[in-house]
Amino acid sequence: MSTKPPAHPPRAAHPLGAARTRLVLGALLAAVACRLYVAYHVGPRDKDVYALCAPPGSLYTVDDRDTTTDCIVVRHDTIDWAGPKRTAAILSRRTAHVPAEQVHAYWHSHYPKRRLSLFHTPPGSIIVPGLSDSHAHILEWGFKEQLPLADCNSVQEILAKIKQYIQSHPEVLDDPTRWITGMGWDQTKWPSGKFPTADDFDREPLLRGRPILLARIDVHAYWVSNRVLELIPALPDEVDGGIIVRGDANKPTGIFVDNAMALIPLPERTHDQMLESFEITMRDALSVGLTSIHDAASSTADIAFYKQSVHSHRTLQIRLYLMGNVVSDEYWGAQIPRLVNYGRDARLTVRAVKLFTDGALGSWGASLLAPYADKPDTTGLLRSSPAVLRNLVGKFYEDGFQVNIHAIGDRANKVVLDIFEDVLGADGVDVRAWQPRIEHVQIMQESDLKRVGRLGVITSVQPTHATSDMWYAETRLGADRIRGAYAYQTLLRSSADGILPLGSDFPVEGINPLLGFYAAVARLSVRRAPVPVCRIRYPAEALTRTQALRGMTRDAAYASFAERERGMLGRGMKADYVVLDRDVMRVPVGELLEAKVLATVVDGRVVYGSI
Repeated sequence: MSTKPPAHPPRAAHPLGAARTRLVLGALLAAVACRLYVAYHVGPRDKDVYALCAPPGSLYTVDDRDTTTDCIVVRHDTIDWAGPKRTAAILSRRTAHVPAEQVHAYWHSHYPKRRLSLFHTPPGSIIVPGLSDSHAHILEWGFKEQLPLADCNSVQEILAKIKQYIQSHPEVLDDPTRWITGMGWDQTKWPSGKFPTADDFDREPLLRGRPILLARIDVHAYWVSNRVLELIPALPDEVDGGIIVRGDANKPTGIFVDNAMALIPLPERTHDQMLESFEITMRDALSVGLTSIHDAASSTADIAFYKQSVHSHRTLQIRLYLMGNVVSDEYWGAQIPRLVNYGRDARLTVRAVKLFTDGALGSWGASLLAPYADKPDTTGLLRSSPAVLRNLVGKFYEDGFQVNIHAIGDRANKVVLDIFEDVLGADGVDVRAWQPRIEHVQIMQESDLKRVGRLGVITSVQPTHATSDMWYAETRLGADRIRGAYAYQTLLRSSADGILPLGSDFPVEGINPLLGFYAAVARLSVRRAPVPVCRIRYPAEALTRTQALRGMTRDAAYASFAERERGMLGRGMKADYVVLDRDVMRVPVGELLEAKVLATVVDGRVVYGSI
C-alpha cells in the first residue's frame, strides 16, 4: 500500500531560499559574464547542463501560485532552478547582492568543469510543463490509424474506404481469410442515426465473404460481417451486461454491444502488430507535446509488451502509467505485475487497475437511473453487478492497487460511489493514500456531484467528450438530466484538493491535448458540418485556462502518484516540458487550435522538434 503524503498540492516543493536563489542566478550570469557558450544550433539533447529562456513571463511553472517566469536551468534530467531573466541581468553586473567568490564557489561545487549552454525560445512562444493524458488507449490509437473511420459520414463511405484499404494491401487482397479490422464509425453522424448491419458489407462484392470487424468510435460496440457471424458456433439468447442486436426472426444483425463483444473470435494481436501500433502512437503523441500517458485498460499481454519494449529498446520515449485490466468477475490482481518507475529511465509504472461499470452514451449503454429519453425501453447496461464490483474493489484495495472505474451514466456513478464510500468507511482507510478514481464521470445526479468531492474520490474527465456528445446528448438525456452532465467546473469546486485530471480517451477522441484544452475552456466543438461551431449548454461549467493547464500537468501527475516529481517547472522536478509557438494562456480562443509544438522534452532531452 502506498505511503503517499496526504497533503496536496505540495506546498512549495523543494523551495529555494532567497539567498540560494541569488547564488544560482549569480552562477547563471557569472558564466554569461565570463565565457558563456551560446549555441542555438545545438539542442539540449547534447548538453548535461543548460539554461532555457522564454520571452518575459512566458514560462508557466504551474506551481502553488501559478507563477510565470522566464528561465529554467536543467541539470541532467532535473530542473535545478526556475526564475526571471531580469533578476539574472542585475546579478550579472556583479552588484553587492552576491559576492563574486560566492558565485564561483557555488558554480564549481555544483557544475565542476562545465560551462553553461544558453538557449532561447522564439518570440511569442511559451514553455509549459510536459503535458499528460490522464485517460487514453495507447495501442488502440496506432491500431485505429491504420484504418481510421471517424471521418466517414455514411455506411457507403465506410465500404468505400475498406475497399480502398484492401486494394492497397496486396497481402489482404490475396487472402480472403485475413481479418480486416478498423475503428471509428459513429452512427449518430449518419443521416439515419441507426446501427449498421452485417448485410451492409455484402453490398460490396470485394468485401463479401471476408471476416470484418469494425469497432465503434467509443469501442463499446462491434460491427461484424456475416462471415464473422458464421465463425461463432452458437450465440446465447442474452448476455449479462451486453446486447446482441437482433432483427427480423431474431436474427443477429452484426452489432455486439459491451460484454457481448467478447463473443467475437478475434485473433490475438501479434507482437509485430503491437509494435507497429505503439510506434505510431509514440510518434503522434510526442508531436503534440505529450510526455506522460495513463493507459486506461492494459491487458496482461499489453503489459508484457511494454516490459519487453523497455528491455529491447532500453528506454521509453514517454512516461507510461498503466491501469491493468483482465476481463473476469473473479479476482485477478495476481496477474498484474507491480512496476514503479521501471526500466533504465524509470518511465514505466503499473500500480493501478481498471474496472468497468457500464457502457457508453452513444450506443445507449451508459447505465441511467431512468430510461433514455429517446429510447424509453432501456436504462442502459451494467457490465458488472454491484456485488461483483464491491468484491473486486475491496480485494484490490487490500492488495494495494489504485482502483480506477469506468462510469458514464448517473446510475453507474452512483453504484461506484456507493462502493467507494463503503470501502472508505472502514477504519484506517486513507483516501489520499489510495486515490481511487472514477473515469469519465459524464452524467451525475446533483447529490453525487457533491458526494464525490466529500469522499475525496478523483474524477478523471475528458473535455472533448462533452463537445463530441453535444450532437445527441440532450436527445438521449432530456433537458433536466443533462444539467448534471459534463459538469467540470462543479466537479473541480467539489474536489477537496482541487484536483481534476484531464484526458482525451484517444482514439475515441483526437490525441492532441489542445483539443481537450479548447473544449474545456470554450465548451465549443469544431468537429463537423453542417454546423462548424456549436456550443454545449451550460458554459458556466467551462474551466479557466489555468485550471485546464493544471488538469493536464499537475493534476494528472497527482492522479498517478507523481506530483513530487512531475507536473510543475521548479527545482527538483523532472525536466519534462513543452515549447509551444504561441501563448495559449492569452491568445483569443479562436487561435488555440492553431498552436503548434516546437519541442517536446523528456528528462531534459529533446525528443521531438528542436530549440
